[in-house]
Amino acid sequence: MRIVRALLAAVAAAAILSALGPDAAEAQTKVTVGKVVGGVGLHIPSYIAMDKGFFKDEGLDARFVELAGRPLMTAGLSGNVDFIPIPSGGAQAVLSGAKLKYVVGQSLKPQWIIVTKPEIKKPEDLRGKTLGYARVGAADYDEGATMLERFFNMKVGRDYKVIQFQGEPERIAALSNGDIVGALVSVPRAYQAKQAGFNVLLRTGDYLPRAGGTFWATEEFFQKNPETVKKFIRAIASGVMYYRDNKAGSFASMKEHLGVQTDEEAGVLWDELHNTFAAELPADLYREIFESRRIDMIAANQWPKDKPLPDPEQYLGRALLDATLKDMKYVPTKIDAKPN
Repeated sequence: MRIVRALLAAVAAAAILSALGPDAAEAQTKVTVGKVVGGVGLHIPSYIAMDKGFFKDEGLDARFVELAGRPLMTAGLSGNVDFIPIPSGGAQAVLSGAKLKYVVGQSLKPQWIIVTKPEIKKPEDLRGKTLGYARVGAADYDEGATMLERFFNMKVGRDYKVIQFQGEPERIAALSNGDIVGALVSVPRAYQAKQAGFNVLLRTGDYLPRAGGTFWATEEFFQKNPETVKKFIRAIASGVMYYRDNKAGSFASMKEHLGVQTDEEAGVLWDELHNTFAAELPADLYREIFESRRIDMIAANQWPKDKPLPDPEQYLGRALLDATLKDMKYVPTKIDAKPN
């Protein structure tokens, strides 16, 4: 009798799933999403997508894999994490021969800032001092090093020293302890830094406009899983639009992933950032990811000076991205992404 009841239950369940359609009948697709230790403001759309269930709505059983930048890059290159939000490191890997595919954007404006002790009044005051960055190759190293070298003729090792810290909270702590005089952190740390008596000295977005937090996957994963990539794009785009339009509803994610403590702090952060996120990838800002990396590689003798940049569009799933955004009636972000 138990066997009969079990068979009847199985038949009934199958009938229900069949009536709901093929999407309901299929189990959710498992995917892993890279998350940098300590959280990064550029990645807010992915945090929103996870917290608000947008991945789940698209049929994705998504989970974060939280690692420091270098291990996360390694995990992505080896295919052990499906989607990685480290575009600069990905660009260097591509230009060094890795087969990757960029899939969807997150931000149109870099959010890295250099916060310093009050006695540092101008960039030149950093000469001979020690700053806190992340690891070499991470955006929160390259953005600071590139900006100071290109626009203020200040080079790491020659004009100032750098101590590398795994996460942004560690950099703020080192600044508070007096181990460093300045730190490169993301905009969400500005409120905390100001509350602690530090100043925002420079914003990299005023000097180096480029797409930030852009996700990439291996070429193999992209080719084998186009529907999964499409669902991932939709989830991130939904995160962009939700954050853009829902101030109070975004507070919980900022508190959970960025260390924001109060609604007041979250509100200040939202006011500054909500219209800087975008799933789309404007060609000029996307290209800058690779051009900036090429210049840095030339300086490090890793790229011939006379060798031009290959067309970055070959490393982007542009057709799938644009078609997906159009199909879901995604509203593009309006922002002046040029330096102030």
